[in-house]
Amino acid sequence: MHYQTRNVFFGAGSMTPAVKALIIVNVVVFLLQTVADSSFVILFGLVPYLVWQKLYIWQIFTYQFLHGGIFHILFNMLALWMFGCDLERRWGSQFFLKYYTICVAGGAIFNVLLLPGQTVPSIGASAGIFGILLAYALLYPNQIVYFYFLFPIKMKYFVMIIGAISLYTAVTA
Repeated sequence: MHYQTRNVFFGAGSMTPAVKALIIVNVVVFLLQTVADSSFVILFGLVPYLVWQKLYIWQIFTYQFLHGGIFHILFNMLALWMFGCDLERRWGSQFFLKYYTICVAGGAIFNVLLLPGQTVPSIGASAGIFGILLAYALLYPNQIVYFYFLFPIKMKYFVMIIGAISLYTAVTA
């Protein structure tokens, strides 16, 4: 009897066009952010107070391209590549970008509605990344990932753990 096995490598094959474009834009903006003054982050990060009081609506989309440091952008882009390429191959670039943008905007709107007086900028691609992780877990719930690159865990549990950690840090911060 012959058993066929399948090895899965996240992001295997060439990088998909939308994921590649998102990574390039994130890296370019991160480099600009490192040489710009703090007004760059105030202008393009998500500041709910400014969205409400001065109608800085563009921040709902631009905050995703700013990051809090090298590890912040590194892990966001790693997750985008690892899980986003498979979703883009399955859905196509146009649908993938729509989904990603809705996740980013949804995270921003949630922030703006819950914390309307917040004056500290929120930055990062995390809302889009969490959307990608959730979609990946729904489509491939039993796919094994390595938590902290060491511990094998099914994707559905990985997303629950990451979500719980993020919720805890958001509530306690």
